[in-house]
Amino acid sequence: MSSTSTAAQPYGGHFDSTADAVYGKVGWRLIPLLFLCYIVAYLDRVNVGFAKLQMQGDLQFSEAVYGLGAGIFFIGYFLFEVPSNVVMHRVGARRWIARIMITWGVLSAATMFVSSPMSFYVIRFLLGAAEAGFFPGIIMYLTYWYPAARRGKATSLFLAAIPFAGILGGPLSGWILQGMNGVHGWAGWQWLFLLQGLPTVALGLVVWRYLDDRVKDVQWLTPAERELIARDIAREDAAKAQPRILGVLGNGRVWLLALVYFAYTSGLYGISFWLPSIIKAIGVTGALDIGLLSAIPWTFGVIAMYFMARSADRRLEYRWHSALAAVVGALGLVLSVIFHGNTTLAMAGLTLATMGIMSTFPVFWGMPTAFLGGAAAAAGIALINSFGNLSGFSAPFLIGLIKDATRSTDAGLYMLAALLVTGAVLVLFVKPGSASARP
Repeated sequence: MSSTSTAAQPYGGHFDSTADAVYGKVGWRLIPLLFLCYIVAYLDRVNVGFAKLQMQGDLQFSEAVYGLGAGIFFIGYFLFEVPSNVVMHRVGARRWIARIMITWGVLSAATMFVSSPMSFYVIRFLLGAAEAGFFPGIIMYLTYWYPAARRGKATSLFLAAIPFAGILGGPLSGWILQGMNGVHGWAGWQWLFLLQGLPTVALGLVVWRYLDDRVKDVQWLTPAERELIARDIAREDAAKAQPRILGVLGNGRVWLLALVYFAYTSGLYGISFWLPSIIKAIGVTGALDIGLLSAIPWTFGVIAMYFMARSADRRLEYRWHSALAAVVGALGLVLSVIFHGNTTLAMAGLTLATMGIMSTFPVFWGMPTAFLGGAAAAAGIALINSFGNLSGFSAPFLIGLIKDATRSTDAGLYMLAALLVTGAVLVLFVKPGSASARP
């Protein structure tokens, strides 16, 4: 059997023990830092949802103004995503990821000086432009270190930063809003942006000093360990398509995956931006209590995401895993609306929704990384991510409009559920991709 066909088969849950030790060593070196980076990235992206609890009243923003400001981040993100990822492929992950983190950390902290809708829109747009390329850059970076059968687990550990950001960020944000309000004449929401923006700058400096660009550059692996990883990656890359960038941008499978990702991220950002407000709407009042309750869905989301990614890796099957997770997420959103009047049952619905939505992501990224390599991967991953993240603009904005019109988020949550089901259907039309597949 050829090496290519071997790579395309499920491994049955077992790896060579020597390789296990090598990839374990890689994981302990890379994943904790990338995990921390994504925690602060996600906090800086969605802390505006907690800031809303005070900011909206202080600045007299309507729901639609808030939704547009929260979402316009993703316009800047979309416009600069592909160029940013292509630059990273050329100059290296260390320098480019550090640049991204330092600039977005400064801009996130500067959000504390927002005083009008226009200044809110401008700073959110610039924040999106600054962060563009971070997430797809990390997804591509992991392909330099892990073959497909190990990448799903590594990706899930990295993506666990999203629910962990919710677990930690909720109580922390609630405490800052409540405990720092009025300190030195600044509102709690101003302290929130400052105290969650500056750590990003510090981590950017750590990335500059600590992160390695490629396997061949490292000194913390032995020559034999470097050779093992290089051999695994080379065998897989040899079977991947590496067309011109423009060819990738016109690839039908890439665009279908972009549509699927748009549907999935709609659910994620709907939950991320509006979870504090939804919890408040079901009867919880104090900022700290809202923050503590918001940690519950994210905690269960971490667990579900890990086991779904592990199952997909074992079988090297991603479409049906992804579709099932999306349907579970949609069901949870519907249940949260049905049980709107019961805090416990509504929270159970939101928890189920978060488990399903979070489980779609590590599984999803197993599909494009299976058939794209090199500069093609840089452009393709960035295109999928940037287009999909336009939902971060549309979902909060539409929910804001719906809430202004209906005085309720119920119809908005039904909309998100419908989008998740649409994504589940579309993903089943994606041509199965293995390391040997070509676009």
